[in-house]
Parts: sequence; C-alpha cells; structure tokens
Amino acid sequence: MLSKGDYVQVLDENEEGIITQIQGDQVTIETKDGFVLNYKPSELLKIGKDQEVDFKSASSKGSIQEALQSKVEPKKRSFVKEKKSRKDEFVLEVDLHIEKLTKDYRRMEKHDILTLQLDAARGQLEFAIRNRIPRIVFIHGVGEGVLKAELEFLFSRYAEVVAEDANYHKYGVGATQIYIKQNPNR
Repeated sequence: MLSKGDYVQVLDENEEGIITQIQGDQVTIETKDGFVLNYKPSELLKIGKDQEVDFKSASSKGSIQEALQSKVEPKKRSFVKEKKSRKDEFVLEVDLHIEKLTKDYRRMEKHDILTLQLDAARGQLEFAIRNRIPRIVFIHGVGEGVLKAELEFLFSRYAEVVAEDANYHKYGVGATQIYIKQNPNR
C-alpha cells in the first residue's frame, strides 16, 4: 500500500521520487530533479527504507534541488598520457618480396629479380628523402642474405641515412629500418 512520503520507483521508466499526493487513482510524485509527475498506483514500486531515509533527510534541507547541489562529486582520476615523439608518427613500409613488386616473376632470372628489388628500394628511398619522410622499413625477408647485403651497400652511399635492424617483434629478422637525417637547409 502506497502512502504520502513513500519513496517510489516508476516501472518501465527511469524515474523515482517521493509521493506528495494521492487522489483516487492518481498518485503524484516529485522526482529527484524536482519534476511533479502523475502515475497510477499500479505503475509505481515502493523502494526500501534505507533509500527512503536518505531521500527524506535530503528533502528536509528545503528542496530536492538543494540536496542534489550539495552532493559531493567524486574526484575524477587523472591519467597521464604518454607523449608520442614525432619520429613514431609515420613509418613508410616497403615490402621488397618479388611477389609484391611484380606479377610476372617466375620467368625472371635471379639477377633480374635482385635488380628489380634494388630499383624499387632506391626509388622509395629517393621518394622519402624528397618528401622528408624520416623513417622507412624495408621488408626483405631472410633468404640467403644477398638482398640485405645489397641494401646495406645502397644505404651506405647516402650520408644522411642510418640503417639498423627493424623491430623484431613486428617484422621478424627479415627487415631493415632506416632513419633519414633531415637537413633544415633543404
């Protein structure tokens, strides 16, 4: 049985409040936000005394709005974001596997394959230098190591290029990462 002063929750809606008036088949409630709404008794559910006591003590201050305003907000945790360096922003990945460079590689000699791979690497390196891309990863695979040795020779001819093995976890053994030193006078 509902009575004036009971703390109730509305079924099928996200509303709750205190009963302020009961007239026949209409029950008037005041919500936490201070709205006055009318419902049928069958649409309301009386909530336990522990919540009723808290709400009544809050309403004894004067109004529900004052109680909500005096409510202490919990402190939000602050998270420290890691600053990403500009070096890690963009990495150009160049896959030098012959299958990725051309469709018709089965009829090619090994020397022609190596020449095509080196031309592709040289072209991408020149592109990166022209467009000031600071990092490139050349994926060459493991194989016999001929392509890797030729790439190291190619990179040694450029003064502004520093070559090292790429991230093992991401690329495995068969990749070389180069850094291109940027000249501000260009």
